[in-house]
Amino acid sequence: MADDATLKHRATFSEMTEGTIQDWAAIARAGAAHRGRHVDRILDQMRLLDDDHGGFAVDRLEHSLQTATRAHQAGRDEEYVVCALLHDIGDILLPASHAEMGAAILKPYVSEANHWMLEKHGVFQGYYFFHYLGLDRDLREQYRGHPHFEHCAQFCHLYDQNSFDPAFESMPLEAFEPMLRRVMDVPKHSIYRRDAA
Repeated sequence: MADDATLKHRATFSEMTEGTIQDWAAIARAGAAHRGRHVDRILDQMRLLDDDHGGFAVDRLEHSLQTATRAHQAGRDEEYVVCALLHDIGDILLPASHAEMGAAILKPYVSEANHWMLEKHGVFQGYYFFHYLGLDRDLREQYRGHPHFEHCAQFCHLYDQNSFDPAFESMPLEAFEPMLRRVMDVPKHSIYRRDAA
């Protein structure tokens, strides 16, 4: 049971229909105290990919680091590099929809093109291996003509499909942390912003 001092800094309602402006001010203050912690949790989730090879020549963290390092070395902007870093963050938590997980995490912080790239990269990456699994490698063709088709195809070809190299020298996860914090500092799109469309 919380003491009186703790309760003083919390909302008093049991149902949102009873909420007051003071309640929501207390909730906003509590949220502000945890600003940036979401990035810490994302970094923790990335570390869970370490030593999980899933049958690949490198573990899932190394694959993510290679993808991001290649994008960074090619001069891509920080938003793109962060997308490259987190593109497979859902591999072990949501393997059936890993691409959508990375896209959902970054949606408030990235452009429409980069969000679409993240969300669809699993289908586009399939071009390189689906036929070995009895699947249609051209599944991505359903998106041919979409304004971001080439953006996604290029990501997969230049940075994703070739990032399983045990000899590649990746930047460490810590090198990407400042970029991650800058990109995820303030949402560009959110229902919680007053200027949301």
